[in-house]
Amino acid sequence: MAADRLIVSIFGLKISQTMNECFGKKFILNSDLLTSDQFDNSLVYEGDSIYEVIRMKRGIPVFFRDHMDRLESSLKHQSRKSLADIAEIRKDIIRLVRTERRKDINLKLVFNFNGDSTNYLIYFIESVYPSDEQYRKGVKGLLFHAERKDPESKVINHKLRSSIYQRLILEGGYEALLVNDEGMITEGSRSNIFFLRGDMLVTAPDNKILGGITRKYLLDICTEHKIRVEFACIPVSSLPDCDAVFMTGTSPMVLQFCCIGDVSYKVPAALTEKLRMLYIKKAEESLRRFTGETKTQ
Repeated sequence: MAADRLIVSIFGLKISQTMNECFGKKFILNSDLLTSDQFDNSLVYEGDSIYEVIRMKRGIPVFFRDHMDRLESSLKHQSRKSLADIAEIRKDIIRLVRTERRKDINLKLVFNFNGDSTNYLIYFIESVYPSDEQYRKGVKGLLFHAERKDPESKVINHKLRSSIYQRLILEGGYEALLVNDEGMITEGSRSNIFFLRGDMLVTAPDNKILGGITRKYLLDICTEHKIRVEFACIPVSSLPDCDAVFMTGTSPMVLQFCCIGDVSYKVPAALTEKLRMLYIKKAEESLRRFTGETKTQ
């Protein structure tokens, strides 16, 4: 197969070197609804892009308000002005959803700043979620030495992402765990990471990572159910001492690793599955909130 036609499945996404990132029939550009043949990847990957990936469930955005809060925080940290207000984004998402037959899909919201040019985009991206078998048996993780320049902002780093994709392809991994210069694991390339030690969970401090929305709600669940959590980065050398390791994120929700490098884990861990079920309940509550707020506007 020619290189320019190579398609692989990595972290729930099919990636092609020639693919148009816009997966749906239409997309939003500066509040205009356009057909996908007018989409240009350069609108996202040239200049600086601040973005959010939102999971849609039955055509409704999961944790919409939380994504808007994080978008606002990213803009503030990057000293950028918003290109659309929340009411406009809500309206545009609803308009776009009506054009797409698939209702369980990921949606990407981008504010792009390229010199004097700015663009606001909303579009669907191809989304493949973990299978029942992957939840039962776990997935393979690998270690990648890198850390975010500004962990508090969700900014596209195309070079780092491409390097990680190549490693995942070559080694058949599902997700890469980022390791900093001190040999400490901070987060995943597209996820947050939790380590289980006995009856305690360990996850990196907030100032070391891009705090995910799934992680935020998982920590709330831990507080509600009196599950102990320690905020610390663990060294790579401590991986064999963990009882389980799992990731949290928009697409995987709560997904356990069966191995990281040459360290294997027993899957599934009872606590991991319990947390996933409790998280799904939180997600359903957010769908009802969005629907209720939309009806009142």
